[in-house]
Amino acid sequence: MADDINAFVPGPRVHIEGRPDGPLSGLTFAAKDLFDVAGQPTGGGNPDWARSNPVPTRHAWAVQRLLDAGATLIGKTITDEVSLGIVGENAFYGTPINNRAPDRVPGGSSSGSAAAVAAGLCDTALGTDTGGSVRVPASFCGLYGIRPTYGRLPVTGMMPQAPSSDTTGWFARDGATFAKVSSVMLGEAIPTILPRRLIIAVDAFAFADPEVGEALRPMVERLRSFIGDVREEVMAPAGLTQWARAQRTLQPSEAWLTFKDWIDRDNPRFAFNVARNIILGSMIPESERGWARLVRREARGRMRYLLPTGTILCLPTTPFPAPRRGEPLSVASEQRDCLLCLCCHGGLTGVPQVSIPSTTVDGLPVGLSIVGSHGCDATLIGVGRALAG
Repeated sequence: MADDINAFVPGPRVHIEGRPDGPLSGLTFAAKDLFDVAGQPTGGGNPDWARSNPVPTRHAWAVQRLLDAGATLIGKTITDEVSLGIVGENAFYGTPINNRAPDRVPGGSSSGSAAAVAAGLCDTALGTDTGGSVRVPASFCGLYGIRPTYGRLPVTGMMPQAPSSDTTGWFARDGATFAKVSSVMLGEAIPTILPRRLIIAVDAFAFADPEVGEALRPMVERLRSFIGDVREEVMAPAGLTQWARAQRTLQPSEAWLTFKDWIDRDNPRFAFNVARNIILGSMIPESERGWARLVRREARGRMRYLLPTGTILCLPTTPFPAPRRGEPLSVASEQRDCLLCLCCHGGLTGVPQVSIPSTTVDGLPVGLSIVGSHGCDATLIGVGRALAG
C-alpha cells in the first residue's frame, strides 16, 4: 500500500494478520510508533531511541488486543519526537499530511495514526494521549478519537512519557467502526441508553475562537435534543490557564524523569524545541510541583462534583482548526499553549473524553468533545454513535 501522506515510519512495512473470525475481522489498523510490535524496533519518533533500546519480543497490550479480535496490523506510524508535541511535526521524519487539510498540521503526537485513518489507509489506529495527543489530531483531521479513563486500560508495551497522565487511545472515521473497536478495547458492550444530564462548559467555549463555538452550536443543540436536562457551568473556576499551567508543570517534570537516564547514557539528538522542553522540565523546582499537585487535587474534586453518574459535559476539542504547517517556533509555541488549555483536564483529572467530528470552520475540521465520570467510557461512545446516526 502506497504511503503518499508520510503516515508510516520509514523502512519495510510490518504486516500481521489478525485472528480469523474475530469481531474485528476484515478491519485493518496501524499503531503509533510508541507501541511495541514483536520483532520490530520501537522508534518513538527519534532515531536514537530505537538504536539504544532493544527490539521488543512481545506485542504491546493494545496491539495484541486488536490482533486477537481479528484486526490486521498494516504498519507503525510516525509520532512527534518521544511524543513531546501536539501539532504533529517531526524534524527527523517529517509531518504526516492531513488529508482533510493538506496545508495544515495533522495534530500530534499521534500524527501518523490520525493521518492514516483520515486518508483511508486503515480503518482504525492506535494513539496515545498524555496531554491531548489523540484528542487534538482527532479534531484537526475530522475523526472520532478517545482518551479513555486513566488507568482503565493496560499500557504494557507502550513507551511512556508522563506516567501519571499516559493513556492508550484510538481513532476511526465513522461512528459504527469507532463503536465496534471501542467495544473490543474496553471489553464491554456500547450502551444505547443515553445520559440524563448535559453540562455545557461555558468557559471552554469562551476560550475557543468565536467561529469554532458558532460552528459547533448545531451539534450542541442536537445533544440538547437527546438529553432533556441541560445546564451551563464553568468547568475550571480557577481558570483554564491555571489548570493548564499545572499540567505543564507536572507533565514535563515526569517526562524529564522518564528520559533522563537515556539522555545521560547516550546523548541523543533532539530537535531544538524538544530539547528545550526536556531541559525546562528538568529545571522545575519541587515548590512548583507541589503547587501543581494541589491544583490537580482541586481539579479532580471539581470534576467529581460536575460529573456524577448519568451526567456528561461538552466542550470544543480544540480552540481553533489545524494551524498551517511549518509555522515559526514562536507562533507554534503560542498555539501549543492554547491547545493545552482545552486539553489539560484529561491529564489532571483522568476523566474519559471522546472527540466527535462535528463540522468545519472555513473548510477545516473541528471536533466537539464529550466528557464523563471515571469508567463511563462506553457511555460516551454510545453518545457519539447516537450523534452519528
